[in-house]
Amino acid sequence: MTASLAAARPDGAIYRVGRRPDPWALPPWSYAGEDGTFGNRYDDPRGEYRVLYASSQRVGAFIETLARYRADPAIVAEYDHIVVDDEDHDDFPTIRPGVVPRDWFNTRLLGTARHDGPFADVGHSTSLAHLRLALAPRLVHHNLDDLDASDLRRRAPRAFTQEISRYVFEHSAPDQGDAFVGIRYLSRLGDDIVNWAIFEGNDPHETTADEIARDDADLVAALKTLDLVLAS
Repeated sequence: MTASLAAARPDGAIYRVGRRPDPWALPPWSYAGEDGTFGNRYDDPRGEYRVLYASSQRVGAFIETLARYRADPAIVAEYDHIVVDDEDHDDFPTIRPGVVPRDWFNTRLLGTARHDGPFADVGHSTSLAHLRLALAPRLVHHNLDDLDASDLRRRAPRAFTQEISRYVFEHSAPDQGDAFVGIRYLSRLGDDIVNWAIFEGNDPHETTADEIARDDADLVAALKTLDLVLAS
């Protein structure tokens, strides 16, 4: 196996929209699902370590967090065929798909930090070549006939990318010369968003936490990109 995992480091600040009072706090284990994960792309499939997710782009942190509020395409298609009379308007729900609830601001802060890395750049060509061989039995298990960048960005199922997380974690021992602190990956929401999955025990430094204003320029840009509006 000649190819190896490629390394990458953030070239500036990283950002995270997280819950109060500390957006850089790891999620409590009590929030984990029955499978021991939190349902995220690079969570540990064995439920032994937690992962923090951040972005190199401030607007990217907003996009990643707010994407869940997008309207379901099937619902959007249905709305196109609905004619609402004035007297029936009150029968519609107050918060409809495509609207970010007011209490979102009451529970979130924007975190800024630095991290020195190194991270495993799993989308790099040499990393893909390495993982294709190293995880060949798992590819077969998940009915994947090959491994390319698109397989890393599937929304579901996430079992395979979680196994990649475990592989990187287990092959990050300092005595092996590859002390990876997490994973660098591109967002499924756009190639312009670079994300970082940080393994537990590798805390970022110079962390800050700030209130999020409704007129924040990057928030407004994220809302426009996702076709969302804020609840009044």
